[in-house]
Amino acid sequence: MDLFTGVLPFLHVAEERSFRKAAERLGVTVAAVSKAVRRLEAELGARLLERTSRHVALTSEGAVFLERAKEAVAQLRAARETVAQAHLAPQGPLTVSLPFILGPVLLPRLARLQARHPQLTLHVRMSDRLSRLVEEQVDVAIRLGDLEDSSLVARRLLRTRWMTLASPTYLARHGTPERPADLERHACLKFVDPRGLTREWRFLETPGGAEVTLRTKAAIDVDHGPALLELAAAGAGLCQVLDFMSDARMREGTLVEVLADHAASGPPVHALCLPGRQSVPRVRALLQLLTEELRLTAW
Repeated sequence: MDLFTGVLPFLHVAEERSFRKAAERLGVTVAAVSKAVRRLEAELGARLLERTSRHVALTSEGAVFLERAKEAVAQLRAARETVAQAHLAPQGPLTVSLPFILGPVLLPRLARLQARHPQLTLHVRMSDRLSRLVEEQVDVAIRLGDLEDSSLVARRLLRTRWMTLASPTYLARHGTPERPADLERHACLKFVDPRGLTREWRFLETPGGAEVTLRTKAAIDVDHGPALLELAAAGAGLCQVLDFMSDARMREGTLVEVLADHAASGPPVHALCLPGRQSVPRVRALLQLLTEELRLTAW
């Protein structure tokens, strides 16, 4: 027997917790769904579902098989769509997940993508948690930070660095630090993450040298990145943010960089998608635009 014959019936039963609803989705009889699942269990040599007259539940083996089967079916569907749409222009729905901090960088580029391909319908989901691409039907997730090992396809979009900034008026009053150790005598504005932990600042110990963490007392701490820039621009002290956050402030002249020779590397920005999805025209168009524009951008 072909192992895959019973996979879709099993998936629908597991999702609906009902043989009847699964049969309705597949357009077949309840008996046909039940027979397909029994054959699948016999092929695997394991019971996947516990059945009673009123209830259907996954066994522990069924839960493991369900997770892997979802991934396999998603990849098969992606492969089918890739072949079917290989010669088509980008069109249809495109769901993109991105963290709030990258919104100012990426949203204008998403607008340009939609203007370039008006047959696209963009669904933008702002979230700082890692999306489950299959379950949440996300086509592309943009993420900041080092990646864990996974089966997802990753494309690096941007390298970042940490910038230490202050307003010209603050530096005129308190002087410009020449090396990281000088910050002990300055007002430091610190970021507090959702866990309540203060992010300490990263520097190169010497220009071109090893990275070190500098722990200083916070004059003010805040749990919102843009608020750090507001405080620094108001002359409250120095802040350290990722380079792409400071672009507008530096153009305006309200903030300037200090300790540039000691700037440490920041976390990378990646685009993530399911295997095979990178060849779908609408996904490929997004990845191509972001790769081209961000590669050419100097913050």
